[in-house]
Amino acid sequence: MMRSFINFLRSKIFLIQLGLALLVTIILVFLVLQWLKKSTNHGEFVEVPDFSKMSVMDMRSAVENAGLRYAILDSANYDPNYPRFSIIEQNPAAGNKVKQNRKIYFTVNPSGYKKVTIPKIIQVTQRNAASMLRAVGLDVQRITYVDELGKDMVYYIKHKGKNVSPGDKLPKTSKIELICGNGKIPGRAQVKADSQ
Repeated sequence: MMRSFINFLRSKIFLIQLGLALLVTIILVFLVLQWLKKSTNHGEFVEVPDFSKMSVMDMRSAVENAGLRYAILDSANYDPNYPRFSIIEQNPAAGNKVKQNRKIYFTVNPSGYKKVTIPKIIQVTQRNAASMLRAVGLDVQRITYVDELGKDMVYYIKHKGKNVSPGDKLPKTSKIELICGNGKIPGRAQVKADSQ
């Protein structure tokens, strides 16, 4: 029985069948590899364009023309170096080679600075008030002194010439005017003039 099996393995029929099986396997593997190459665009890449400072509308058409897809992430903090509603960042970065239909992620510049709350700086020294304002992203543009007993004490806050109060909201980087006391009693000069 063993001898007849060994003879069968050496027979011409078995070797032909084995050869045909190997040939069919090689052809199938080759066809599958070719199909995978075409379906995954193997070796075909698209260079990612530079979308920096493009408006969202322009970005959409450029993405479609490049054969890519996109997703917009949350807006970043406002950057005055970029136009409003323009692209600040992209991932993958410009110049990278990606496959067609790849999704590009964008961060968009908002329309302006986010609003911050004016801290409680009334009856606080001008120096501390300036530090507290800087901490929330507001700038002291000017300090004006008025006749009030508390020297360098903040009595009023102005923004663009109008009075504002602690708790009001202003766009970040807004310029603030502090109205501070000069250490003189209010109306003292008037009283002296009346008594003469």
